[in-house]
Amino acid sequence: MWFYEKRLQYPVRVGKKDIRMAKFLITQYGGPDGELAAALRYMNQRYGMKNRHAIATLTDIATEELAHLEIIASMVHHLLHNATADEMTAHGLGAHYVDHGHDLFYVDGNGVPFSAKYIAAKGDPIANLYEDIDAEEKARAVYQHLIDITDDRDLQDGLIFLREREVVHSQRFREILQIVIDEENAKTYY
Repeated sequence: MWFYEKRLQYPVRVGKKDIRMAKFLITQYGGPDGELAAALRYMNQRYGMKNRHAIATLTDIATEELAHLEIIASMVHHLLHNATADEMTAHGLGAHYVDHGHDLFYVDGNGVPFSAKYIAAKGDPIANLYEDIDAEEKARAVYQHLIDITDDRDLQDGLIFLREREVVHSQRFREILQIVIDEENAKTYY
């Protein structure tokens, strides 16, 4: 179905080990506004859409969100490179280390596990698309906050790429929303 190239959508560069930043960045892996939640939300919602352009957009963006999940995983991996148990504990990742070692797990920055409640599905295409726009704008804001709290220019570069992709996704959902609304308004009621 897909061709997989063994490279990331955007190259990940990290200037230094930064356990504190890894802790914050994990929220985009398994948090409420993270990449996993977005990918699952859009993949699920596509089945309730009638418009083929909306279905295609949801599928495309869901797939891209999975690529972003891989970028986040790579960033966190690099930020935690050679971190000791003591270092992870000192930066608030002691419980994570005990449960998962250096492996990633779907949690937010506070260690709260991923929840299906992050995935909105109302059974109404218009409501879902408004939710999708909102989700992209929240993710954009989180990326901006992450950019603001790191001084690692290499890491900022990747985060800026991810933030800009959220803007593009929001724009694409706005376009599809208008198409779906126009179709709904064009229906004849008797």
